[in-house]
Amino acid sequence: MASKFTPFLCRSAPRALRQLQRTQWRAFSVTVPARSDSLMVHRDTPENNPSIPFKFTPQNEELIKEVLSRYPSQYKKAAVMPLLDLGQRQHGFTSISVMNEVARILEMPPMRVYEVATFYTMYNRNPVGRFHVQICTTTPCMLCNSDAVMKACEDTLGIHHGQTTEDGLFTMTEVECLGACANAPMVQINDDYYEDLTYDSTVSLLKALKHASEATGAKPGEAGLASGTGTGSAESPSAAKEQGRAYEAGNVQVPTPGPLSGRKSCEPAGGLTTLTSEPWGNETLRKDGAL
Repeated sequence: MASKFTPFLCRSAPRALRQLQRTQWRAFSVTVPARSDSLMVHRDTPENNPSIPFKFTPQNEELIKEVLSRYPSQYKKAAVMPLLDLGQRQHGFTSISVMNEVARILEMPPMRVYEVATFYTMYNRNPVGRFHVQICTTTPCMLCNSDAVMKACEDTLGIHHGQTTEDGLFTMTEVECLGACANAPMVQINDDYYEDLTYDSTVSLLKALKHASEATGAKPGEAGLASGTGTGSAESPSAAKEQGRAYEAGNVQVPTPGPLSGRKSCEPAGGLTTLTSEPWGNETLRKDGAL
């Protein structure tokens, strides 16, 4: 019987010796951890603390009634997202006071509102400028030289990602895909998309928005212009007409949102390349003119 166990003993003994001889140590990371406490932790500041009162305007209160009418009374907390958005549009950002007021209206624990506001990046929990410039740098935009757009914003505004200009007019943020890949590179300013950008057209766009804001006498934090884009600026109004559907704000040419390359939408820049002839076969198209 001993001879049957000998091979197993011979094989296991070296393993046990190697375990004893192996140095026992534990590695520790020496890199500084990149914490994201700002995404989920509130710190009272002079402009964002619970002692600052917030109430919805009478007009927004009517809108809230209309929003709540879409939900059964026992599920009105489902309206937390549109109400947070409405509060952000009125106040300029989603402050702790805005969240507390939404919680009161919807009769839900404030923590449940905080959970929503800290999960979605669309809610700005810190003050932003009148024009919130969100630059997409995801792969499609990066391949179309979004670096030039980023550099144009940095050179023109004198700020970097996450910063606001001293006059409170512009806040610059680097974001992920905004869903306009066919018109890359692009930026979102407030609610509007500005597409097919280059370094020069981005510089002209920012200048146009700044000049129009100054011409209308708007103060930082007030609602933005009806919005516009393009290459138009106060110095070169004709460029706005060439690249976008320009309109005037305070006698300053400001192009409207959309592609700034002359395209109307996301059609091929070089013209139509498919469906250029009559369809062949027995296909039957609608006769009511809907297509």
